Amino acid sequence: MAKCAVCGKGAHFGNNVSHSHRRSNRMWKSNIKSVKCKVNGAAKKMYVCTSCLRSGKVERA
Repeated sequence: MAKCAVCGKGAHFGNNVSHSHRRSNRMWKSNIKSVKCKVNGAAKKMYVCTSCLRSGKVERA
């Protein structure tokens, strides 16, 4: 699973808990997009989470 190149956000793990309180594994995937970004004046493809895109931490190419 991809991680954000800016903040390092990735998947989180936990449990599904049923009504009878039985537990099974589950995963929360972060919203990560493949984006062309400007890095040192050149365009580079990176994996970036949408919260970093919205906050302006990345300049798109």
